[in-house]
Amino acid sequence: MVPRIRYCATVTPARRLPALLLAGAIGGLLSGAFGVGGGIVMVPLFIWLAGMDQRRAAATSLVAILPTAIAGTIQYGVAGHVDWIAGLVIAAGGIVGSLIGTRLLRTLPIGWLRWLFIALLVVVAVRLFFTVPVRGDEIGFGVPQIIGLVVLGVAMGIASGLFGIGGGVIVVPVLIALFGASDLVAKGTSLLAMIPTSLTGSIANVRNRMVDPLDGIVAGIAATAASFGGVALAYALPAQLATILFGIFVLLVAAQLTWRAIRLSR
Repeated sequence: MVPRIRYCATVTPARRLPALLLAGAIGGLLSGAFGVGGGIVMVPLFIWLAGMDQRRAAATSLVAILPTAIAGTIQYGVAGHVDWIAGLVIAAGGIVGSLIGTRLLRTLPIGWLRWLFIALLVVVAVRLFFTVPVRGDEIGFGVPQIIGLVVLGVAMGIASGLFGIGGGVIVVPVLIALFGASDLVAKGTSLLAMIPTSLTGSIANVRNRMVDPLDGIVAGIAATAASFGGVALAYALPAQLATILFGIFVLLVAAQLTWRAIRLSR
């Protein structure tokens, strides 16, 4: 049975609206800059600012990611930094994975969700520090590559449905390190793959009453507006510097969530 999900009693409707807008704006800025959908930032902010639990924060983030991913894909696509075929192949796996992830979101204990999300953040941050992105490379194609992209999509979809993060934190480093994509192509392609993935997962969450779609739409509007500045930032920052800065940021978020998880366990 799906547990009833409530806001923290101290978070009034008047406070929740600014919290949703702020979380969306910050998530959208980082979405455009790093091609990660913004959920990796919005989920913690929904917890801290809007008083959501881990389940509702993840489900709300997945809704907000959809308009952000569309806007980011358009911006990267206009500049020629989207591999459309690779993105659609990844998305095919992402649709399947998102259904698995949303089911896990409903069934796993809240404590497990909390610590799994923290572990994911740490792995992503460490991986970013050892990634050396280059600009100008394209994704190669062959049967092994296509199979690998589908598997990558399934992993992205599971992470999206389970954690509400869009999956770009997985897709971008893998496309750079294993498929030879440039950092800009990896970001643009990741955002394209997130569109059907987030849509599929969000529909499942709405049907299971895991999320108020209006919350996600409000955050998504703010995220979309801020994503334009994020894309401009992506072009302005050197690739290596952008990767390191994002890795540091992810570690700081993981540290804060760890402290919160320890306090709640006590």
